[in-house]
Amino acid sequence: MSLALKARKVGLRLLEAIPTVIGILVVCFLLTRALPGDPAAYFAGPMADAESIEQVRRNLGLDQPLPVQFVNYVTDLLTGNLGMAISTGQPVVAELATRLPASLELTLGALLLSFLIAVPLGVMAATRPNTWVDHLCRFLVTAGVSLPTFFTGLALMYIFYYLLGWAPAPMGRIDMMYLPPETVTGFYTIDTLIAGDWETFRAAIAQMALPLITLALFTLAPIARMTRAAMLQTLGSEFVRTARAAGLNGRRVLVTYAFRNALLPVVTTLGMVFSFLLGANVLVEKVFAWPGIGSFAVEALVVSDYAAVQGFVLSMALLFVLLNLLIDVIYTLIDPRVGEES
Repeated sequence: MSLALKARKVGLRLLEAIPTVIGILVVCFLLTRALPGDPAAYFAGPMADAESIEQVRRNLGLDQPLPVQFVNYVTDLLTGNLGMAISTGQPVVAELATRLPASLELTLGALLLSFLIAVPLGVMAATRPNTWVDHLCRFLVTAGVSLPTFFTGLALMYIFYYLLGWAPAPMGRIDMMYLPPETVTGFYTIDTLIAGDWETFRAAIAQMALPLITLALFTLAPIARMTRAAMLQTLGSEFVRTARAAGLNGRRVLVTYAFRNALLPVVTTLGMVFSFLLGANVLVEKVFAWPGIGSFAVEALVVSDYAAVQGFVLSMALLFVLLNLLIDVIYTLIDPRVGEES
């Protein structure tokens, strides 16, 4: 497939994402207005009278009709202004910029860890059916689907922190004995490596281990299940039997023919798994007191903080759209038939 055709396909995907983002803006705006509670009353304080609350409501623009509020919101959004977070008193953009790297480090780390474990496990389970490897794969898939993330996180915390004392206290991204590294990427593990601070790097890894494993167990299930099913289907296909009948090496048939074709639905599954992670990450962050945007969103929901909730949903939607675009590009690269002109 030519480079121009690939660029055209990516451009079309970008254009297709625009209506999705617009729809998300509208739905998010309407849903936040339907939340119980009065942000003006919260912002004014418990001792404020009705007149003070009404003045705050006017200052926040909440006394205007919904269409006017939506136009003002979109106008501010185009200028990079997401409003002020009532729960923290800081601009929403600043809060998201501070907390988003924490959530991404945890989410992407869990996705990478589960991929590195689930894909080889699924391949071995498909090539060795009804063996202990296949049974282990089925057990992990069942456990990952059945156990909620908050239960897994609490169980790991109880065992490795409370009983064994191997894990540090689940309070934030790094132990209080260490100073956070100088911000370069916002990922503590990467920033400590850039600074060459191996002791703080080990502390950051230890702090992230339990929430990372919690999310990885949750995402391992669909990836391993899809890998196993895709490999079984591919190994039983006509072109694999033909390759084996032609006398090709078994490893070459497995890697070059079977695994490459089985990888296509697995790559597509990653986009779906990432969306699952975005939802599960909120619970895991609360369990481990992880200062990400998930815990920020929960705090904003409690006080009906419109600006913070809208900023959270918008950032999550953009992440989901960008990741699905990346998945489409990777799918195009590993499957030359996608986008070919007839």
